[in-house]
Amino acid sequence: MNKTYLRLISKIRTMSAMAYRISLGERVVYPRPDLCYCANFLNMMFDSVVVPYKIDPDLVRALNVFWILHADHEQNCSTTAVRVVGSGKVNIYATISAGISALWGPLHGGANQAVISMLEEIHKNGMTIKDCIAKAKDKTNPFKLMGFGHRVYKTYDPRAKIMKKMVDMVLPKIKRNDPLLDIAQKLEEAALKDSYFIEKHLYPNVDFYSGIMMRAMGIPTNMFTVMFAIGRLPGWIAQWKEDVTDPETKITRPRQVYTGSLQRDYVPMNKRG
Repeated sequence: MNKTYLRLISKIRTMSAMAYRISLGERVVYPRPDLCYCANFLNMMFDSVVVPYKIDPDLVRALNVFWILHADHEQNCSTTAVRVVGSGKVNIYATISAGISALWGPLHGGANQAVISMLEEIHKNGMTIKDCIAKAKDKTNPFKLMGFGHRVYKTYDPRAKIMKKMVDMVLPKIKRNDPLLDIAQKLEEAALKDSYFIEKHLYPNVDFYSGIMMRAMGIPTNMFTVMFAIGRLPGWIAQWKEDVTDPETKITRPRQVYTGSLQRDYVPMNKRG
């Protein structure tokens, strides 16, 4: 069974890179036995016959940190889905599929993608950083600063501090101008100095920095959730294994309390509006 876990962790990385290459109409790059997990992924994503991919140890480290930081923490949506489905003694592949499905929703796995969408909106509309901060403070304005604050970490997302170091390491290596990355840096600087954000503990979270880092590394936005899933996979497997190997585990059966009407008048079909 341990081989199954290792094969699954390895294959999801290979299949993700393969899907990306096929989507571009390019040849599939196979994994190399001489490369580590993260270096292999970057090579499978970006290697070319014309311009061979040069593996940068700093980018490899940054990706490794990214995946470690995105491992499951407490019972988030996708991890809970894995526990619930796995409690029915479902096999590991179907159970992991449930976790991926839960992660696919924009409210869970799409957080770092939402950061890039926000930056694109700011750039497209020519908004200044001052405008962004003002609109974010205005409760009547629909504009939201994505990637700030966290439902669980009410003060500061501890993962963000580590992710920021990786961003600061990766950005100087980028040999192209990207207005979105410039906006992100200015937005971060302004928010960290603004009293409103400081008082409400609305600090940049791990999604803000991870979205910036992945874009800088050349990971396309539509693969952000895929990257998230790769990071979550080892934790999902551990959750599933804990369930199936515990003889006292019972199928998850949440209870609910009905709070609706106790009695309703029947309206004949021909009189219904």
